Amino acid sequence: MPSYDIHQHLWPPSLIEALQTRDRRPRLRGRRLELPSGDWEIDLAVHELAARLAALARDEIDIAVISCAPTLELDPDLIESYHEGMLEVVAEADGRLRAFACNVARDGFAGACVSALQLGDLAALAPLLANLEERGELLFVHPGPSLTPPDAPDWWPSVVGYTAQMQSAYAAWLAHGAAAWPDLRIVFAILAGGAPVQLERLGSRGVETRGLLHENVYLDTASYGERALTLAFATYGVGQIVYGSDWPVVDPEPTLRSVRGFGQAVAEAVCGANPERLLA
Repeated sequence: MPSYDIHQHLWPPSLIEALQTRDRRPRLRGRRLELPSGDWEIDLAVHELAARLAALARDEIDIAVISCAPTLELDPDLIESYHEGMLEVVAEADGRLRAFACNVARDGFAGACVSALQLGDLAALAPLLANLEERGELLFVHPGPSLTPPDAPDWWPSVVGYTAQMQSAYAAWLAHGAAAWPDLRIVFAILAGGAPVQLERLGSRGVETRGLLHENVYLDTASYGERALTLAFATYGVGQIVYGSDWPVVDPEPTLRSVRGFGQAVAEAVCGANPERLLA
């Protein structure tokens, strides 16, 4: 059985070129990515196909699933550049890459990636959710742009803003989405912002939490290690957790080491059987 990383990002050449030629944000100026929410130094080399295949070999992962992070704040023209370019990259990768489309169900993609902020309005998402459910494709929920308080440290958006978004999105799905689209497979990035902890808090408010554990709801492991994963496995069981790294944003080695540290059976489920079932 192949092994998977469900959470990676790669910019196809067409998207990079489109970002480089823009006169307004989001845009690329040399190595600097200029977004409406701030500026970031980027290593474009990690987005080359050869480099990505080498990284998969390094991590002993067979297949990466690519998403275009909603944090990039792309407009429709840039999203189309991503879609067209990503199909070409996937075709060149000889089965080593799959990809999610942005905010749409589209042929050639494994499903759709949406911002966690969008789950705050499930009615607006309903056409996409119904379409994905009908097509048998999955929904990947990823953090979106995050406002940062003045003078906040650099880590604030990823540690505070993103996790808060994911907790809210997960709660919205538990409250309304799971019942409305019971056959839709959904993956929440970064353990849904710490969902196992929040389930205990729900229990303290009289909610029967066992009824909130749905067979089509999965969490990815990106950025987390042994302590968080121990709680996740105890809460959801091994079958609802899938390996995701968030490469090249996050170094995959600590999380992958932790997953494999639980033993061969757990690693094969989290990296292999679970994502294989999701993507079937």
